Amino acid sequence: MASTSIVALVGRPNVGKSALFNRLLGKPLAIVEPTAGVTRDRLYAAVEWQGRRFTIVDTGGIEVDAHADLLAQTRAQAEIAIREADAIIFVVDAAAGLTPGDEDVAALLRARHDKVLLVANKVESPRSAGAIYEFCALGFDVPLPVSAIHGLQSGDLLDAIVAKLPSQPAAEDADHDVIRLAIVGQPNVGKSSLVNALLGKQRAVVSDIPGTTRDATDTATEVDGMRFTIIDTAGIRRRARGRPSLDYYSSLRAVAAIGRCDVALLLIDATVGATSQDKRIAGLAVEQGKGLALMVNKWDLIDTATFDRAHAETALRTEFSFFPHAAILFGSALTKKGVHKVWAAVSEVAAQRRKHVPTARLNQVVRDAFRIRPPAMFRGNLLKCYYVTQSQVAPPTFVFFVNDPRLLHFSYQRYLENNIRDAFGFAGTPIALVFRPRVQQDRTQSEELILAGTDGAKAH
Repeated sequence: MASTSIVALVGRPNVGKSALFNRLLGKPLAIVEPTAGVTRDRLYAAVEWQGRRFTIVDTGGIEVDAHADLLAQTRAQAEIAIREADAIIFVVDAAAGLTPGDEDVAALLRARHDKVLLVANKVESPRSAGAIYEFCALGFDVPLPVSAIHGLQSGDLLDAIVAKLPSQPAAEDADHDVIRLAIVGQPNVGKSSLVNALLGKQRAVVSDIPGTTRDATDTATEVDGMRFTIIDTAGIRRRARGRPSLDYYSSLRAVAAIGRCDVALLLIDATVGATSQDKRIAGLAVEQGKGLALMVNKWDLIDTATFDRAHAETALRTEFSFFPHAAILFGSALTKKGVHKVWAAVSEVAAQRRKHVPTARLNQVVRDAFRIRPPAMFRGNLLKCYYVTQSQVAPPTFVFFVNDPRLLHFSYQRYLENNIRDAFGFAGTPIALVFRPRVQQDRTQSEELILAGTDGAKAH
């Protein structure tokens, strides 16, 4: 399992970073938020281009307080981005021309020249196109001219980003027996305390001051013969308008930790309840195909006489309705009550994520699903499925060979996923359903329609 590369959009305010972020995603709402019900601000999202998957981060601009020292603020923010991102897209405004703010940012990025790709946004006229060469004075290559509004050279920019990324690492694939657990959540929810409780020793710095942890650190441990790597992360904080972006950049570590884990354990503060930010974090894990478990921490502070676990679990299932398959735990990192259950829950989610089901049984389940509830007609045509196979694990991915994928309605896809889950489990892990048209020459005499309209159809 290779790490997910991080690409950060960096620059002074008002150069169009957020617009460029949306442009690179193609269809921002469809791609950033593919699962219904996920509340997410436009901070980061997964992108795939030329077979390479990476996470792009909209840093929201290097903004400083009017009374703060410009250089000190920007240096603290940019240094984190330089260290954590695999590629940095330095965005400048071609319409406004070179400014002192651009020069300040460039001075901070120049130490890692190899990571930086200079991009001149707002190239929407011959005048702005001719102005891009003045940015060569920043000490980087000639900027790539783009227009986030009109989509000019967005494909070329994605090509350049992929070229900037380091080669895909494969070393982590060598050890399949290790379960990589990322403990994620908002600041001050008790992540470091939980790490210490799980390890039985003081490994992480614990403080009641939000944001104490700024690093994502790995700790190897073994429990009941199973090996784990715990990734403790900085909290993913929603950046308030006007606040310096230090926490915004620090969350890069948490994003990267989710990208390289097997299972994400999302901590929720029992005294606060699930927030939109919690759902955003969970949505990122699901979007990246990671196992997900929810742990309500600080349960010792709750009066269980008035609010019991059954009510809390029902409320959580409602809040996280976009992924109702997550395991839910209750405990207290401070008193260590319920902490021992984390290991078994995480192990089970990891096992479900790596599960491979028999092909014959899979086709039987899908055939029965089609017969019990046939798909609706669409413009006079009917979706037909010829064959299903599980193409990979982690996450489990199922390929349906059909007559025309365009005939598939999203509600019917959800119906098929529910049938697969009912038959095989996959609790705590996302599963992917891929629908491909099967050309005539691919069909062999041994293959028959799963939905043939006769009792003689066979599963394979």
